[in-house]
Amino acid sequence: MAADQTVVPPSLSAKVVGSFAYLTIRDRMPTILTKVIDTIHRNKNTFFEEYGEEGIEAEKNAIGLLSKLRNELQTDKPVVELKDDLKDSEAWNQYLQRQQKLQGDQECVSWFSSPWLYVECYMYRRIHEALLLNPPISEYDVFNEGKTQSFFDSQQAVMDLCTYLEGIRKNAKELFQNQLFEHFSTLLQVSLWGNKCDLSISAGEDNSQKSSPIESLSSLHPFILVDDTNAVWATLTSARRQEKLGKTKVDRVDIVLDNAGFELVTDLVFADFLVSSGLVRQIHFHGKSLPWFVSDVTANDLQWIVRQAMAANHRWLSKCGVQWQTYLKQGVWRYHDHPFWTQPHEFCDMASDAPDLYASLQEADLVLFKGDLNYRKLTGDRDWEHVVDFNTALRGFGPAPLCSLRTLKANVQVGLQPGQAEKLTSRDPSWMTNGKYAVIQFHNPTPED
Repeated sequence: MAADQTVVPPSLSAKVVGSFAYLTIRDRMPTILTKVIDTIHRNKNTFFEEYGEEGIEAEKNAIGLLSKLRNELQTDKPVVELKDDLKDSEAWNQYLQRQQKLQGDQECVSWFSSPWLYVECYMYRRIHEALLLNPPISEYDVFNEGKTQSFFDSQQAVMDLCTYLEGIRKNAKELFQNQLFEHFSTLLQVSLWGNKCDLSISAGEDNSQKSSPIESLSSLHPFILVDDTNAVWATLTSARRQEKLGKTKVDRVDIVLDNAGFELVTDLVFADFLVSSGLVRQIHFHGKSLPWFVSDVTANDLQWIVRQAMAANHRWLSKCGVQWQTYLKQGVWRYHDHPFWTQPHEFCDMASDAPDLYASLQEADLVLFKGDLNYRKLTGDRDWEHVVDFNTALRGFGPAPLCSLRTLKANVQVGLQPGQAEKLTSRDPSWMTNGKYAVIQFHNPTPED
């Protein structure tokens, strides 16, 4: 059935008592807010040392706003307009008006009555607002401590990964196509499972990678519910074939990032492999323009990881860091942080609400979407039947061939085989939310004849 003929199911929300959305809003989101308040309070002396009494006053006011936000959430108060002067404030307030029209006059837009995707994104935007309204601490990243600790706690896994990459580099010119594919598949899966290290799902608790990411793959493979690795590989290699035939190809892969820390390292190692193997000429990374969902990547996080790698007392990790810095300086790697990524829109709205971003993604040969939040936005975070095609759930979104690399931490999943979800439910009732399962799910909006 064509996307425009499909009956679109309702958005997931906390209206259903006991649902994952309900438990997230009732329990996990207030916990995250409490940790944010605690983090700001613990840094009171730092603010005083840097800014004097002005820093103390800003800390006190920010905590007041965040405590008020937590109370609004827990008592299901109406969602209110943003008051800061960041460029995206107007778009957020217009989105609130859009939600109110959808819900009608009978019901206000509130935390438990509105789409989960919207109010969860809104909470993080309000956290940022509490800081924006209180200079001089307006640029403070309340999630920075957890992100940096995640990297340090995963040091051995990071070194193992860089050592593996060096082994590929040494023999790159001698690799046959099937060997290249094996390395591609391995590092794609490492990037996929790196998504398990998500601090928003653990409400900020330690979720680092302790074991070797390469050695773990064989035991994890049975938990990949949809594996379109071959289709992703075919997309990359067909781009190379077309270039040899004299057709113009950008030969560019875009990676829409998710978490900082160990997951970001897995993405950088995969991107390095794509470039150093000659599979891809250029990588465009897309991150967040403000601290988001506890552990999401910002420009500062990317720069920090590269600096840490360069300074590491480990030969191959340090070599990777130097190489990554070179890629960034030469423009082989590029980083973007469009405000659309920190707004609550479903991606099917991108072409109309962020046409410049959509046009940029159209220049890619392949777009990789990392993680759970991106999957929720790809599918609209709606109550789809599990057997609905991925293409249908995308509802027309398709700027380029795209692939979702996601470990399941929210109760939306499409593209499964008949009976697959039922078997999973009988075996593991929390399969959609416990992070044990994953997908490598591909869609090509213009498949070749």
